[in-house]
Amino acid sequence: MLRDVTIGQYFPGGTPIHRLDPRTKLVWTVIFITALFMARGALSYALMLCVLAGCVFASRVSARALMGSIKPMLIIICITAILNVFFTRGEVIARLWVISVTREGLISAAYMASRLVMLISGTFLLTYTTSPIALTDGIESLLGPLKKIRLPVHELAMMMSIALRFIPTLIEETDKIMSAQKARGADFETGGLIKRAKALLPILIPLFISAFRRADELAVAMESRCYHGGEGRTRMKKLRMTSRDCAALALGAALPALIVVTNMLSGA
Repeated sequence: MLRDVTIGQYFPGGTPIHRLDPRTKLVWTVIFITALFMARGALSYALMLCVLAGCVFASRVSARALMGSIKPMLIIICITAILNVFFTRGEVIARLWVISVTREGLISAAYMASRLVMLISGTFLLTYTTSPIALTDGIESLLGPLKKIRLPVHELAMMMSIALRFIPTLIEETDKIMSAQKARGADFETGGLIKRAKALLPILIPLFISAFRRADELAVAMESRCYHGGEGRTRMKKLRMTSRDCAALALGAALPALIVVTNMLSGA
């Protein structure tokens, strides 16, 4: 069900990951993604998996929540893995007409699927442990130097956080509309691709209307509270880096170096 999808949700807590500065978590996420794309070979992927597992354990985010973030991406992960299986050259172990399955293709598919799963899990671990307001402040602070070239940093950070915040709301709204349509006899699971696409029209139209209505209500609410962008605004909670954040950043800086070493050890 769509209600099992957890993209964009925030799970409050008092874990070491939750208490980190949002800027630290943003930088750590970028480092993790960079190191993940640097990984070559089983040893490097095992190291990245251990790092991700440690972060998940420290954050106490449930496995169900992580599966909820991966669930919408399963089709993309499967398609990517299949393409790697059939279109990677190497030692042929099976042949289907003009399509060959190679040993290198299977290995590449396994690595690619693992990389995508860890990428999705690591990225959404950021939103699970960081409130939308803190995330906005962190993005705005990191992008602060771009204000010198008149880039609307505050507005960009606000739009990103609002988009993340409303993903769960839209998913819940979609689930309600689908349940209402099924109660009226709508069928979304049978028939060909064209029939299923046509069956989605009764869902998309009210969903778009609801999204525009919510956007208008949000705009009115912000205007009624005299919101005029980031100029002159103050924050209830100011961001402060602690020794905990410095230690986390030091560990993050060491991660790419460890990946390089493991790549050399595995001969990748």
